[in-house]
Amino acid sequence: MKIVLTDAALDWFHKEMEVQQGDYVRFYARYGGASRFHEGFSLGMNREQPHEIGVETVVDGVHFYIERNDEWFFNAHDLHVDVNEQLDELAYDYKLA
Repeated sequence: MKIVLTDAALDWFHKEMEVQQGDYVRFYARYGGASRFHEGFSLGMNREQPHEIGVETVVDGVHFYIERNDEWFFNAHDLHVDVNEQLDELAYDYKLA
C-alpha cells in the first residue's frame, strides 16, 4: 500500500494548509459518512504528529502518512490524492495495490 499525490494535490496542501518541510499530514478513518469500502466511515485528513506510521510518502520534505491502526480502512488499496479543479478541494481514489 502506498500514498500517491499529484502535483496539483501537493500545491493544494501548500496553499490551503500552508504545509512546510518537516510537517506531517495524516490520512485516517473517520467515523461518519461513507466510503467506497466502509459504510459509516469516511476518509479524514489532518496535520498532526505520527504515533505509529504504517504507510508514508515524503514529498518536498512533507510527510504524508497513514497510521498502522488505520490501514484497514484502505482495504489493501493505494491512496491516490488529486484535486477536483471545479470544487477546489481534494479528490481521493483507491487503486488496488
